[in-house]
Amino acid sequence: MNKILVLDFGSQYTQLIARKVRELGVYSEIWPPSASIEKIREAHPQGIILSGGPQSVYENGAPTAPPEIFSLGIPVLGICYGLQLMSLLLGGKVVPSAHREYGFASLKILDRCGLLRGLSDKEQVWMSHGDKVEKLPAGFRITGRTGNTRVGAIEDPKRDLYGVQFHPEVIHTKEGKKVLSNFLFNIAGLVPDWNMGSFIERKAAEIRKTVGKGRVLCGLSGGVDSLVTALIIHKAVGKRLTCVFVDNGLLRAGQYDGLMEIFRVKLDLRVVGVDASAEFVKALAGVTDPERKRKIIGGLFIKVFQREANKLGGAKFLAQGTIYPDVIESNPVKGPSAVIKSHHNVGGLPKSHGFTLVEPLRELFKDEVRALAVELGADKAFVSQHPFPGPGLAVRIVGPIDREALRIVRAADDIVVHEVRAAGCYDRLWQAFAVLLPVRTVGVMGDQRTYQQVVVVRLVQSVDGMTADWFQAPHALLSRISTRIVNEVAGVNRVVFDITSKPPGTIEWE
Repeated sequence: MNKILVLDFGSQYTQLIARKVRELGVYSEIWPPSASIEKIREAHPQGIILSGGPQSVYENGAPTAPPEIFSLGIPVLGICYGLQLMSLLLGGKVVPSAHREYGFASLKILDRCGLLRGLSDKEQVWMSHGDKVEKLPAGFRITGRTGNTRVGAIEDPKRDLYGVQFHPEVIHTKEGKKVLSNFLFNIAGLVPDWNMGSFIERKAAEIRKTVGKGRVLCGLSGGVDSLVTALIIHKAVGKRLTCVFVDNGLLRAGQYDGLMEIFRVKLDLRVVGVDASAEFVKALAGVTDPERKRKIIGGLFIKVFQREANKLGGAKFLAQGTIYPDVIESNPVKGPSAVIKSHHNVGGLPKSHGFTLVEPLRELFKDEVRALAVELGADKAFVSQHPFPGPGLAVRIVGPIDREALRIVRAADDIVVHEVRAAGCYDRLWQAFAVLLPVRTVGVMGDQRTYQQVVVVRLVQSVDGMTADWFQAPHALLSRISTRIVNEVAGVNRVVFDITSKPPGTIEWE
């Protein structure tokens, strides 16, 4: 099977590179830049991609890579920081740019014989850099530039070395996928031989090897990630899998009972239901810091799983539906990425929990997981549901959590989802939900003064969850949502609409 290595220099978009490569049918792995040249040789990759990164290549301590990768005889593509590092290591010069470039730019194509084959004279690309290549290494030529960046794309076809200052992996670069396709197929000469079916078989084999004859406990959250995890593990170990679905008091209206029926009846999984709502709500009382909330929730989930494992006579392995956005926002496990927030199932877990974790989806994005779910026979309506965070409504209550706050946000959330579905917008959105703020405002109801709480409506569109745009909802839809929440949810007298994209915000508020 073909393989591309992506060396991660800390970009939040590194996994997007790997995902785009896999979408094109080529298997990819993310490696740290500290990997030795011997390890890289042993992996027998057919190509290497150098990711972007937040640092400057000329700074002390900036991440680097073995210079020998450029003489392995395989194609190398440098993206943003990767282009600058390639230039520096091969004798070029990188300096701070007087004109930093962030956001959309127009790339003028100077040569379309290689990496930029098939592109128009000018292409929309996405830039994010404050440095520039001032002097090219010997053997390279410039094949693309923008108004602010002379070195927008470079090529040395004799050594199969290529670089782009823009980010072809993000959707904002209109023909980014074509650039990556040129690298994989026209330059590296690869054959698309990787798909979700082969992923399932490979992961099932890995799980059987890891678990042996042991028992596996799988925590179901009600979302597609944990369900796909359970289905893959069930394929691997059969009846030695026991799923646990915890009612932590932080679920949506009707979510617990409805999902238990799906898990047990439609999917024939062995599922133990645990009502721990009082335990979770009590532990979260008075907690306002979102990181503490996540860590408390992660710790309590582990306690519940440990109790259930003991009832089974011992289960050494704990399976979780961790996907890559959870990982990259919680803990930079591959490269020097910045920590955004701890997810309850990653950075939120206690350091000592007594289980060996099994996380077959850890390298995948949500759209890939949904493709796997369909491959495994899950109902399409379930697969297409919006993501729901593992910490549940706890991260949709800004401020302290109590049963009254949960009542308000649960009811408001139910209205948002219902109206979005009724308007025919649900499948156009990545997520639609309500957030409760720790803010009171003055209002008037029935000629009486009120002093009640504020609910935020959040509607976003996204492909992978790493970037997102707010949805320009029809005014009639927003009006219905606002009217219903104020009329039907006691304690709320004001509704506002969040028009923040990601970045700079995140999709969830906490």
